[in-house]
Amino acid sequence: MNKKWIRQIVFPLLAAIIWGTAFVFQSEGAEYVGPFTFNTARCTMATLFLGLILLCRDLWKKRRRSASIANKPEEKRNIKALLIGGFLCGTVLAFASNLQQLGLGATSPGKAAFITALYVVLVPVFALFFGKKARVLVWIGVVLATAGLYFLCITGTMTIEKSDFFVFLCALCFAAHIMIIDYFSPHVNGVELSFVQFAVVAIESAVGMLLVESPTWEALLACLWPLIYVGVFSGGVAYTLQILAQKNSNPTVVSLLLCLESVFAVLAAGVLTGQWLSSREWIGCALMLIAVVLAQLPEGMFKKKIK
Repeated sequence: MNKKWIRQIVFPLLAAIIWGTAFVFQSEGAEYVGPFTFNTARCTMATLFLGLILLCRDLWKKRRRSASIANKPEEKRNIKALLIGGFLCGTVLAFASNLQQLGLGATSPGKAAFITALYVVLVPVFALFFGKKARVLVWIGVVLATAGLYFLCITGTMTIEKSDFFVFLCALCFAAHIMIIDYFSPHVNGVELSFVQFAVVAIESAVGMLLVESPTWEALLACLWPLIYVGVFSGGVAYTLQILAQKNSNPTVVSLLLCLESVFAVLAAGVLTGQWLSSREWIGCALMLIAVVLAQLPEGMFKKKIK
């Protein structure tokens, strides 16, 4: 089997499955601890996991250099960009994660996943403020996503649930998070940036936890397995898979596969918890999935090739 095919297809698909099923475990964790406590614990685990990966990487590089006759000069690290980028990414991610966890306390995992997926459409819209024009397909996606949100969130009395609004704000934060990563990623190592941002999220969430929540060890132990899954697998493994998938790969293919996390979230919620969506909510999910796919399609793919 072609290694590039595995990296470009299998890795992002596995990441989407991990992220999608993580919504179920996040929802379960919300029953025991508050959002700040949950994210403090999960991001601490992610930080430790990524730190272990970086330590192993450095030891492996050191061993290779010592065994090599002609030692290559070590790549210089842009510490300033790493710290600034990690702080900004971590701060925005802290808002996104805690808003999402707060919303998951009162909404279904599948519904939250599809609203969160709106960030894929919001990113090119936000880019307008930086002088980057959005394509026609993106604007069609915005219209479809808005219609999908209506079917998902708006009740018969034309009201939106508070939990849905929190998750929508989370999508806005994730859109900003992606744009910050897009700016800093060319200047720093991706795993190192992830390590710093998770450390920032853990610290900032801990401040919120100490100010407004009263966590107990009993509550944390009660949701230990959801925390391990979300912290290690969703935070550490899936992010590493994403980095490997995007290396020398078609970004459109990778992005489309990663967007399938919302589909896996709905399926996981139905299979594991029995929280199947209503027919109205399924329509909303379908519209939002189409919107996400349209936002990721390459420009000019429907135009005839000129020979």
